[in-house]
Amino acid sequence: MVFFALDAYQPQISNAKERKYIVTGDLAFSGAWTFLWFVCFCLLAHQWALTDDRSGVAADAAQAVVAFSFFSIASWASLTFFAYRRFSQGVDAFEQEYRDPAPLDNAYPPTYPPYPNSGPEGYQQSPFSSTQEQPGEYQPPAY
Repeated sequence: MVFFALDAYQPQISNAKERKYIVTGDLAFSGAWTFLWFVCFCLLAHQWALTDDRSGVAADAAQAVVAFSFFSIASWASLTFFAYRRFSQGVDAFEQEYRDPAPLDNAYPPTYPPYPNSGPEGYQQSPFSSTQEQPGEYQPPAY
């Protein structure tokens, strides 16, 4: 249920590290359960094959447990596969979208292109223009 809730909440997470931890945790959890179901299936199938006296055991129930464990392997393996795809998509998306601002040449310190000129001399106009009144005598505000 925790991974289901995190899956629904993940598009709203903007931190890449948190997303990476969630996807990695999902991948590890699904992979571990796939392995455990495989071990369970092997153990149950082996024990069922070794059972000689089947009179005290309901054969349908035992076979159902072995079949359930086999199909659980397939379902958990598919979840592991989709978690791996999501993990590799995240890695590929980071590599494709990230662009390091490379300098123009190999000089040290690096040189970057100049800021575009906005005025005739390359400077913007001062926020305090010369047309403002010169400071003089203090004028209190009129109420």
